Amino acid sequence: MSSADVSTLAASARPWVFKLWRQGAVAVTAWVAVALLISYWPNATRLWPMTQGLANLCLAVATLIGLLGIVGHWSAKLATRLRAAGAWLIALPILLGIWELLTAKLGLLPVPFFAPPQALLAVYVDDWPRLADSLLHSALLLGSGVALGAATGFVAGVAIGWSSSIGYWLHPVLRILGPVPSTALLPLCFFLFPTSWSASVFLIALATWFPVTVLTWSGVASVDKAYYDVARTLGAKQGFLIFKVAIPAALPHVFVGLFMGLGASFSTLVVAEMMGVKSGIGWYLQWAQGWAAYANMYAALLIMALACSGLISALFLIRDRLLAWQKGAMKW
Repeated sequence: MSSADVSTLAASARPWVFKLWRQGAVAVTAWVAVALLISYWPNATRLWPMTQGLANLCLAVATLIGLLGIVGHWSAKLATRLRAAGAWLIALPILLGIWELLTAKLGLLPVPFFAPPQALLAVYVDDWPRLADSLLHSALLLGSGVALGAATGFVAGVAIGWSSSIGYWLHPVLRILGPVPSTALLPLCFFLFPTSWSASVFLIALATWFPVTVLTWSGVASVDKAYYDVARTLGAKQGFLIFKVAIPAALPHVFVGLFMGLGASFSTLVVAEMMGVKSGIGWYLQWAQGWAAYANMYAALLIMALACSGLISALFLIRDRLLAWQKGAMKW
C-alpha cells in the first residue's frame, strides 16, 4: 500500500475517531459533574447514607468510559458499540443529576414516597441477601411457567395450524380462555391447586401459552403451499413437512409470540407472588409497601426491569442465531 493510500485511509477514519473522542469526553465530563454535585451540594432534608458511595460510583463509571474510549481507538468493534451507546452514556448522568436534585438536594419531591438514588444504592448494599433470594425464587418460578407455557403453546399452535380437525376442537377453547387475563383466575387457581407454587406456575404458563399458540398457529397456517408441493414432489412424508417445512417457516411468528408471552408473564409473576409465597420479587414489593420502604420498592422494580430487559435481549440473540438463514428475507 502506498503512502497516498495510507493517508487517504487515515483521513477517512479520522471523523469516526474524533466523534468517538468527543462523545467520550462529553460523557466523562457529565459523570464527573454529577459526582461533584452529589458530593458537594448539601442535602435538603437529611444526610442520606451512601451519598459519597454514589459519587464514587459515578467517578468509577467516568473512569471506565475513559478507558473504553482509549481501547476503542484500536478496536473497531468496541468503537462501534461505544458510538451506538454514546447518547445514552451522556443522557444517563443528566437524568441521574435531575433525580438527585429533585429528591436529595432540593427536596421538591416528598419523602418517603420519592427516594433519592443513593437510597436505592444503600438498599442494594444492605439488603442484597434478601433481594438475591427473591430474585432466585422469581427466576425459578418464571422459568418453570414460561417453559411450560411456551412448550404447550408451541405444540397447540402447530396442531391447530396443521390439522383442521384438531383446530375444530381447540379453536373454541382458545377463543374462550385466551382473552381472559390469567390474573383473573387467581382465586380459582389457589383453590384448585395444592400449593401456591403450582398455582403460580399455571398462571404464568397460561399467560405465555395464549400468544405463543396464536402466533405459532398463524405462522404454520401462513406457510406458502408451494413449499409443501415441492417437498411432496421430492418424496417428503408428513413428518418431514411438519418438522422441516412448516415449523422452520413459522419460527419468526413463534418468536413474536415468545416476546409477547414473556412480557405478559412478568406482570402475572408479580401478582402471583403477592399471594401466598414466601419469597420473590412480587413478595418483596408487597413487603416494602407494607413497611412504607419505598426505596426498597424502587430498588426491586429496577431489578425486575433489568431482568426483563436482559431476558428479552437473550431471546433476541437466540432468535438471531436460529433464524440466521432467514436474515436476507425478513426485516431484522
